[in-house]
Amino acid sequence: MKFSIEREQLLQGLQNVIGAVERRQTLPVLGNVLLEAETGHLSLTTSDTEIELRCQLGLQVDVNGAITVPARKLLDICRSLPDDSRLDLELSGEKVKCKSGRSRFTLSTLPASEFPKVDEIQQAQSVDLTEGQLSTSIRNTAFSMAQQDVRFYLNGLLMEIGINKLSCVATDGHRLAYSECVTDAEPEEPVRAIIPRKSVMEMARLLGGSDEIVTLSFTNNHLQLKNQSIVMTTKLIDDRFPDYNRVIPIDGDKELLVDRDALKQSLSRAAILSNEKYRGVRLAVQSGVLTVSSNNPDQEEATDEMEIDYAGDAAEIGFNVNYLLDVLGTIESENARIFLKDGNSSALVSPEDSNLSKYVIMPMRL
Repeated sequence: MKFSIEREQLLQGLQNVIGAVERRQTLPVLGNVLLEAETGHLSLTTSDTEIELRCQLGLQVDVNGAITVPARKLLDICRSLPDDSRLDLELSGEKVKCKSGRSRFTLSTLPASEFPKVDEIQQAQSVDLTEGQLSTSIRNTAFSMAQQDVRFYLNGLLMEIGINKLSCVATDGHRLAYSECVTDAEPEEPVRAIIPRKSVMEMARLLGGSDEIVTLSFTNNHLQLKNQSIVMTTKLIDDRFPDYNRVIPIDGDKELLVDRDALKQSLSRAAILSNEKYRGVRLAVQSGVLTVSSNNPDQEEATDEMEIDYAGDAAEIGFNVNYLLDVLGTIESENARIFLKDGNSSALVSPEDSNLSKYVIMPMRL
């Protein structure tokens, strides 16, 4: 194997696939990137056996071949080189020699045959979406995924695709985020899949906000995402996602219209003196005024008031301040709508100008 490549081109390719490389691996080869040089292109592949990332770069190859080299070391080498440099790579025995200007590097290798590549997706149902639609739906919901819950279905994101509609849902049991958008998708059958957390975060990292078409291919066990340069294949979570429609409250009789930025600032101030473990804040609403307060075991207290558009009955409710701040950081409208019932019922938060995104936050007892 022998080829020459622009430093920037190789760096971009490695950055696209490095997300699948864990710092601690059960198999040494999983710390490597698979380099496959064939006439006219170079393929870079990484995997942790659950998710596989593949990027194809167009270039002139001198000698075809395939080998694996340490992924993060090759990435660090590329980062360390001058911007306009070229990198010459050549397989020599059991080492890969890299040359750029007056710099020389020799990398260890493992055989390409040891690399665990995902089988080709067979009999998949494919759906085309734009990068922007998929990226926005993921960004609006991914923050509500659980991280290491024993209920595996919570450690991922539910994606539903129907005729002209994409929906994403995530919940960690204490909050829920729902987002939908209108698409040109026309699946043969409705798609319903739970995508693992790591794969969701990689999708969010790789996708931009453009109108470029992304193809999603689904089987019972796998999802494959493909755009012009990246192919991501991931296993799906084999479990049943809860009926999220039963969680979204529809009986909130107290509707608050609040300035999103002003509420974020008020919550951030009150959070300074909240309990560091439970992060609880109390919201007290009365006609025209919202009071945010907190206290902690050291008998310290914070109170912050702001004007709001509300003329209903008074109410008090406690929340984890981080959950509220996550939602307000995702909503893009100038104002947010908050629907409350009482101190024991979940709150529903949505943008002022749209019902396509909905956020449910369970109350805390303070």
